[in-house]
Amino acid sequence: MKIALRVLLGYFLIVALAALLLGNVFVQQVKPGVRQAMEDTLADTANVLAELATDDLLAGRIADGQFAARVRSMTTRELDARIWQQAKHRASYRITVTDARGIVVFDSAGKELGRDNSRWNDVYRTLRGQYGARSTRDDPNDDASSVMYVAAPIHDAQGKVAGVLTVSKPNRSIQPFIERSQNVILRWGWVLLGSALLVGLLAAWWLSRQLARLRRYADAVAAGERAQLPDAAGEFADLGRALESMRSQLEGKQYVERYMHTLTHELKSPLAAIRGAAELLEGQLPETDRARFAASIGMQSRRMVGMVDRLLELAALEHRQRIEQPQPVGLAALANEAVEDAASRADARQVTVCVRADERLPAVQGDPFLLRQMLGNLIDNAIDFSPQGGVVDVEVKPDADGLRIIVADRGPGIPDYALSRVFERFYSLPRPDGGARSSGLGLNFVAEVAQLHGGRAVLGNREGGGATAMVVLSLS
Repeated sequence: MKIALRVLLGYFLIVALAALLLGNVFVQQVKPGVRQAMEDTLADTANVLAELATDDLLAGRIADGQFAARVRSMTTRELDARIWQQAKHRASYRITVTDARGIVVFDSAGKELGRDNSRWNDVYRTLRGQYGARSTRDDPNDDASSVMYVAAPIHDAQGKVAGVLTVSKPNRSIQPFIERSQNVILRWGWVLLGSALLVGLLAAWWLSRQLARLRRYADAVAAGERAQLPDAAGEFADLGRALESMRSQLEGKQYVERYMHTLTHELKSPLAAIRGAAELLEGQLPETDRARFAASIGMQSRRMVGMVDRLLELAALEHRQRIEQPQPVGLAALANEAVEDAASRADARQVTVCVRADERLPAVQGDPFLLRQMLGNLIDNAIDFSPQGGVVDVEVKPDADGLRIIVADRGPGIPDYALSRVFERFYSLPRPDGGARSSGLGLNFVAEVAQLHGGRAVLGNREGGGATAMVVLSLS
């Protein structure tokens, strides 16, 4: 399982559990909270009405006095109120009054006159000077039928409890407000959960994206490709810089080791030739042999110097991951300059170099020095393999991906077995005139420059004989 998915699942599990617990707490607290508020209101109402009913109860006219008339008129009053989107048309209070024995002497509903309520908690506790309240179901099997009763004492002139006034209200009258509050809490709970999930998804996506970019960078480096350190933020930027530093140090060590092995191997042959010639020169030799061995020493030493110079150029090139300050480069002008540089070499071999390049072609972004060296290597290689009196064609033309540079000769071409190896380091083919092999670094240099510029280099055989080197460079 990917780390981003693990983080998302863990985050969502924590949020879901928190939302579930908080939701249950809030939802479970709505009903008792609303009922407690209703009980507080009933307690105030009961005490107010108890004071208003005192005179009629002590005078013995509680059932038909002014208090009873006002209470009965209250039951017929039209309220026409809207409370939190809930319509209310009638008062839902029920008022009962008992005497000092707990016998009902007044009931606004007219149902319990003469009934002994002294056993009920509201009357029983109030008659004994305590706070009396209860919640009782009208139907024992229906929780929705419960009614809340809150009582207040009625005192005589001596301060004794002469009766009890109880105000009752069905709990179902407040059920719409309870359900509304619960629905609001649940709705916002789902919104919170959805928002948390969205935030978790975004966080997991961001985390996965950062890790994926670093992974692709590490994979590219491991594959030996040129890779640019991706942009990142925070700890991921620190991790990327640590990976870049580690890559640089490891590549530096491996690079030095590889080049030391390569250089040592390639220098063995010219050193052996120089050593052999030097040993022969120590003895008595004819002047012609002495001159020949001295020339061999000079040729092999120049070969070693050229090899070392090419290796240094290639090492500097391979170490670069990108062109730090690219410049617009006109390839047509660059091709003409490279041909001028190779003119003396071409004249020495009696080879003609022809250039076809439109000056109006768009410029590419890159390093002009490296591109000129690349063109020089291609032209020098084509001259070396061209027969005397041959022609080397250099052409720059548009390509679907940008611009295409083509350098073609009329030499022997490339053997099939060598086509897949021509860009390898130190791989070279014999010259057609029996000349010494090259260092085998020129075409490798060409491939590295093309890759550094986001392009590619291809070498193949030309129709009618000869070889064609092609480099495609992107305009961007």
